[in-house]
Amino acid sequence: MREKKLIPVAMTIAGVDSGGGAGIAADLKTFAALGVHGTLAVTSITAQNTLGVYGVHDLPPEMVAKQIEVVADDLGIDAAKTGMLSNSMIIEAVAKTVRKYGFPLVVDPVMIAKSGAPLLREDAVSTLISKLLPVATIVTPNRMEAEKLSGMSIKSLEDAENAARRIAKETGAGAVIVKGGHLDGDESIDILYHDGKIRHYKAPRILDGCYHGTGCSFSAAIAANLAKGLGLEEAVRVAKEFITKAILYGLKIGKGHCPVNPSAWIDIPAERHRVITSIEEAVRIAVAESNLLARYAPETMMNIVMALPKRYVRGVEDIAGVLGKITLQKDKLVPAGPVAFGVPDHLARAVLSIMEYDPEIRAAVNVRYHEKLVKAAERLGMKISYFDWRELPGETRMQGEESIQWGVKKALERIDCVPDVIYDLGGWGREPLFRVFGHTAVEAVEKLLRIVRASHT
Repeated sequence: MREKKLIPVAMTIAGVDSGGGAGIAADLKTFAALGVHGTLAVTSITAQNTLGVYGVHDLPPEMVAKQIEVVADDLGIDAAKTGMLSNSMIIEAVAKTVRKYGFPLVVDPVMIAKSGAPLLREDAVSTLISKLLPVATIVTPNRMEAEKLSGMSIKSLEDAENAARRIAKETGAGAVIVKGGHLDGDESIDILYHDGKIRHYKAPRILDGCYHGTGCSFSAAIAANLAKGLGLEEAVRVAKEFITKAILYGLKIGKGHCPVNPSAWIDIPAERHRVITSIEEAVRIAVAESNLLARYAPETMMNIVMALPKRYVRGVEDIAGVLGKITLQKDKLVPAGPVAFGVPDHLARAVLSIMEYDPEIRAAVNVRYHEKLVKAAERLGMKISYFDWRELPGETRMQGEESIQWGVKKALERIDCVPDVIYDLGGWGREPLFRVFGHTAVEAVEKLLRIVRASHT
């Protein structure tokens, strides 16, 4: 087992995507997200966006090799991956240099861009097979690439298994994983052939995700994990989890194939921590001001909620609040439980609804309605709206999730903007509530406190 370095070094040997979605741009984002230092050897420069590839300029093979050599001689390379190697001379130069240094190599046999543009010349395929694959630790073809490398038609998982075996045995590659993104089924199943055995790596198929840069980021994730000292099968397992998240939370930009989001791997845990910290601080502030807020504690209890940034929100499971809400005990506000995500609360659904109109308004706090709170908010110049439960269509009266969404929509229609406050006067079986919204949980509570203080003057 190789000694683990404090700062592992990974290298991408690939082309430049000027749109930033694939190639070296995607690889470096992946390296950073997985905690390794990313280095690079540029093979080609492309004029590219989400719609297609509009120009390609290959670098001289000796320049490609020199980039690898100077990094290896100085920093050392713990693992590398290849992407776009558009001609035979570049492939030969890379293969020769990899043999010289002997670091683990992940080969992503890039042949066609997501837009359909060719990225590997036809006459270079045989060079890839004869020169580069024999030095590969693992090869990561998609279905079409695997068909090209194996000479087989792949229509099923069994076909993919047979193709992986054939590629490994005929080329000498250490392992082969045939990616399942282009196969049918509710799951995306990658087929790994390694050490004479077949292994499946499964994930739910994502129909509305972003896929530009998928192959690049997946192979880069394997390389990063190998650089960190993980075994091959564990490196693939983590990479599968990584790329699934990058696809699910892809960046909805451009007019064509939107790019994956490698940063989601670290961004989501960081944002979850920020949300929990903000709510915990907001609860602390509210509890400290119990003398002001306790009288407004509703019978249905108070809560403070906050959502992840809009790009990471798929439902109420991505909104946090106080588990069990905030109760009133002897004129003092007391949180019934810890801050947690996925708290089933109408306030969370109100935030989810309001974020459709302003993604930056991610938090809310609720108290019992009182007319003087409305008047105080008006004096403070806040934007205020309301909804009337009596206007609720009959078919939604018993459906809490839809009803609060309906209420928020009605409130926004009344003032044609996103308000600071949405209140209601209650109705049959419904307590009148006063909801204050903000960018963060702390802001929402501080806004509520300004209103309460102003109502006492």
